[in-house]
Amino acid sequence: MSRSRRILLLAVAVVAFLLVSAALARVLSANGAERTAIKDALTAQASGDPAALIASIDGCAQSAECRATATENAARLRSSGELELVRLDLSTGFSPFDTTGTARVVWTTPTRLTVVQCARVRRDGNAVSGIEVKLLALSRPIGRETSCP
Repeated sequence: MSRSRRILLLAVAVVAFLLVSAALARVLSANGAERTAIKDALTAQASGDPAALIASIDGCAQSAECRATATENAARLRSSGELELVRLDLSTGFSPFDTTGTARVVWTTPTRLTVVQCARVRRDGNAVSGIEVKLLALSRPIGRETSCP
């Protein structure tokens, strides 16, 4: 094999590697976006701010049931101090395509024992065009050993 052919093959391999790496980075960054969306909603909830909680849930303002749950959660789960995520079982794991799933989240603050809730999350897009994460619902608290549906 000629030297120019080897250089060409090496260049193609490097470009392919970079493209695959960029796609994987986009998919993996969606996990961070999901974590951030959930934590932002929980922080609004723990601060007792139903308006901020409703605004953080996609389509919640248009749903009477969602607004009622958010208002109830904000009043019931209000606590002082910084919110800490104890555990977050992501909704979709590794998925390069549109997907919807439910994350189980365990959180606490310095003034509250752990709370377990389910967060319904939608990921739209793909590794090429980018992935957008939307929080669709946040449940009332569930039992500490209970799984999300």
